[in-house]
Amino acid sequence: MPLRWYGNGDPTDPIYLHFSRIVNFTIHAMAFAAVNSGLWLVHQIRDVWPNLQWITGLWLVGLMVHLTFVIIRRPSSTNHSPLEE
Repeated sequence: MPLRWYGNGDPTDPIYLHFSRIVNFTIHAMAFAAVNSGLWLVHQIRDVWPNLQWITGLWLVGLMVHLTFVIIRRPSSTNHSPLEE
């Protein structure tokens, strides 16, 4: 079941900010998958980039740093969520 946010978003609400960070990470991961699969397809066809693994590796490290940031900035479970009412 998809995430739903009822009502207007409050940028000061920690739960809302966490969902925003999750959505941003998801977009980052989708861009990583789409761009890298395209680059590797072209590389397999034409052998254009000899060091493509470095580009993929560095971007993957950036993606993992982003994931770590999202996990670290997760709100504590003691906060009351407006979705739990």
